Formats: sequence, structure tokens, C-alpha cells
Amino acid sequence: MIKRQSAFDPILFLARIAAGRSVHEYAENEIVFSQGSPAHSVYYVLKGKVKLTVVSSMGKEATIAILGPDDFFGEGCLTTEHVRTATATTVVKSQVTCIEKVAIQKLVLEEPGFSEMFIAHLLNRTLRVQADLVDQLFNSSEKRLARLLLLLANFGKEETPTPLISKISQETLAEMVGTTRSRVNLFMNKFRKLGLINYGSTGEIVVHKSLLNLVLHEQPRIET
Repeated sequence: MIKRQSAFDPILFLARIAAGRSVHEYAENEIVFSQGSPAHSVYYVLKGKVKLTVVSSMGKEATIAILGPDDFFGEGCLTTEHVRTATATTVVKSQVTCIEKVAIQKLVLEEPGFSEMFIAHLLNRTLRVQADLVDQLFNSSEKRLARLLLLLANFGKEETPTPLISKISQETLAEMVGTTRSRVNLFMNKFRKLGLINYGSTGEIVVHKSLLNLVLHEQPRIET
């Protein structure tokens, strides 16, 4: 994973931009933008979580990503994407910065610190998509779920040594893993019994380092 340099603080930097930037507060389950709507800005998550969903021509919906603080989304507008290819909806109460296309293009050209950070984001997103494809092709649904939980919990970040995932439905997890809700329920119960995860009082999921063993092909066992 490509890391951003700690000397550059994107939140402080974006706060200094007067033209073409706005900050919005969203309630839980509020739409930021919809699939098919005009694409003319990039978004940056300050607080909360945002999920991206797509609906096929047959009307089937799938969750393709759940994003948290420091994540950009909607960057497709910088290419040939004139309309949104996904719907962005808040998972919890969230605060999001909206940066107009012209403004962010100017930043990329004129601000080396921002340009470096944004390019790193795009490269990380590409690597994530590639890893997701490999995951779908070669790993079992159980290991895909374990990897997804680690990713959603931002596992490995120093600022979150005990990662928590805000309450998320098993239907959404099933969509992202590519399996059924009943299978997700089975695996989540197994992970809990193994001590790989546990649940908080308000429904949040606590992910433990030992869950990484599943992704690394080590098979944990329930002690009898």
C-alpha cells in the first residue's frame, strides 16, 4: 500500500481553499449523489462512512465499496465520466468536502503536496480493485469476508490500534463478498466463536489481529 507523507495534512490544506470547495453535513442513509446524475465534482470524507452502490440494467443492486475518513470518491469526473456510475450514500452521520472539477484540476497542477497525495490515492484505489479481483477469483467466500472486515476496519493504521466498524448489515457484507447473507451469518458466528471478532454494545464490530491468520492461510481452530 502506498502511504501518504505525514507532513502533508489534506484536511488543513483543503480548508484553505476558498473557491470551488464546500463542506456538507449528511445524516445517516442520506444520498450524496445518485447513479446517472451529472459528474462535476470530487468528494473527500472528513468524518463518517460512505458506501458506493451500483444498480445493473436488470435492477440488481450491489455495494462495491465502503469509504471512511481521508478517502476520496467521485474522481471519475476527472476522466471522460460525465454521469455518475454509482450512488454514494452515507452509512452513518458524515461530513464530506465537495471539490469542483475545475478546482481539483488546478490543485493537481499547482500544488505538489496535494498532487502527490491524490496520485497515491488513485494508485491505491487501482491496487485495491486489482486485489479485489484476485480475491474473487482465487479465495473462498470465508477468506473474502475476513479480508473485507480487515479493510473496512482500516487494519494496520497506527491511529486505530483497536479498529471498530460502525454497524453494517450482513446483507451489505454479502453483496461485497459475493455470497449469501446466510453464509455471511455463518462465518461471522464462526469468527466470533474463534475470538477473531466481537460485537460492541451498539452493534459495532471489533476486528482483532488474529483475523489476519485467515487471510494468510493459517486455519484457526476452536478450542474444546
